[in-house]
Amino acid sequence: MTAAYVALEGGHVLEGRGRAPGTAHGELVFTTAYTGYEESLTDPSYEEQVLTFSYPLIGNYGVREERFEDDRVHPRAVLAKELTEDVADWLASEGVPAIDHLDTREVVTDIRDGGAMKCGIAVGEDVTQEDALDELAACKAMSEHTDIGTQVSVDEPIVHGADNDGPDVALVDCGAKGSIVDSLLDRDATVHVLPYDVAAADVDALDPDVLFISNGPGDPANYEDAISLVQAFVEETPVAGICLGQQIVAEALGGTTAKMTFGHRGVNQPVLDLESGQVVMTTQNHGYTVDDPGDHLEITQVNVNDDTPEGLDGIQHDIITRQYHPEANPGPEDTLDFFDDVLAMAETHATTAVPADD
Repeated sequence: MTAAYVALEGGHVLEGRGRAPGTAHGELVFTTAYTGYEESLTDPSYEEQVLTFSYPLIGNYGVREERFEDDRVHPRAVLAKELTEDVADWLASEGVPAIDHLDTREVVTDIRDGGAMKCGIAVGEDVTQEDALDELAACKAMSEHTDIGTQVSVDEPIVHGADNDGPDVALVDCGAKGSIVDSLLDRDATVHVLPYDVAAADVDALDPDVLFISNGPGDPANYEDAISLVQAFVEETPVAGICLGQQIVAEALGGTTAKMTFGHRGVNQPVLDLESGQVVMTTQNHGYTVDDPGDHLEITQVNVNDDTPEGLDGIQHDIITRQYHPEANPGPEDTLDFFDDVLAMAETHATTAVPADD
């Protein structure tokens, strides 16, 4: 059996079975999702993290590229109770260390009790516990990854659906999942995917019908360019955001964000809509949350489990944001109408902004 070690913050070392070789370090987190492992592993929001699957068997329906959210695996390493050969081979081909035969119940309990923590990973024929501890020593706190956007964003603008007849969406790519683009294209929008640090002048040249801030990894306070962009456009252009995007919008409008103890990562997070009283099930993947929305945003939805904000609307401006992922694959699909609401807001703006022909 290939040696495999996980060094946890505090110095405790776990031993498991190596499934894909290598060394790595990152913030140790877990997901409770029981399906969608392909989507989770290719979600850019897991950049600089080590992902633990709480569900015991990962890989029981193979690996299908058409389900990927991005073109590579983003977690720095993967932990599970048991990984199938398909998933282990995929991770090995991606150069992502993987370990199974772990008591993932213990790992999840440690994270729930102590919070998301630094960890070091070492897998290989000749690795030792010291190699994992060395990786742990090299691990930085998530807030210290100040340029994490460069690791997950496009380098140059990309246009999807140029021939579509719907609204023009300026999607600021802070680590956007592919299904966000697909959800907008399905509704006939033209989507301009822009770098996370795009200049305001470049967005202004597009004259978009809505500015959309995507999901992504890391501390929202480190996305200074996106925060400034929202501030520059919110007076004249509708704004939307998902996950990190909600946090960035709150930061831009005088609100505050905070790091959660262990975050929300899974496919069955219950969310209460405060106006309708309806509870919907949602997919989530975030370690930060809006702490105080400030004076320009109102909370419209909350998490049933801990009352954290799940939806925000603008009080004076056209703004809609969600902390969860309405577009999540493989589901649930309870909240896909979010994209209808965003594009309706954009279409209203486009209609009122352009004078009718005489």
